[in-house]
Amino acid sequence: MEARITMITLGVRDLARAVHFYHDALDWPISSASNDHVAFLRTGGVILGLYPWDALAEDATVDSAGTGFRGVALAHNVAQRDEVATVLDQAQAAGGEIVKPAQDVFWGGHSGYFADPDGHLWEVAWNPHAPLDEDGAMQLPA
Repeated sequence: MEARITMITLGVRDLARAVHFYHDALDWPISSASNDHVAFLRTGGVILGLYPWDALAEDATVDSAGTGFRGVALAHNVAQRDEVATVLDQAQAAGGEIVKPAQDVFWGGHSGYFADPDGHLWEVAWNPHAPLDEDGAMQLPA
């Protein structure tokens, strides 16, 4: 199997609220393939899908009652240290909750976390050891 992530789908409790958060408030571009039942946001090579929570659980044939920490955090890396606080502020203004304010971290970078309206964790990070290229992709050594 090739190492590739093409799409991440988040189960959301209110699709309209999630679209408002990501598209309207955070200004992420939405695909015309979106409709009243699913949304697709374009994010530099990986698609972020938003799909109703119960429908996603049904599709995966799992119980939709899962709560609490999910053991997953998505990441939004930025090019400059001071952008971490700016992105966290933007997420909070859009209805997200700051989980961990921007701060220097043990590995030499600067990061913080927010939770979207459905509780999905996002790390916002500046990593001086893995700069972003001109397309915004994180550059790690081979």
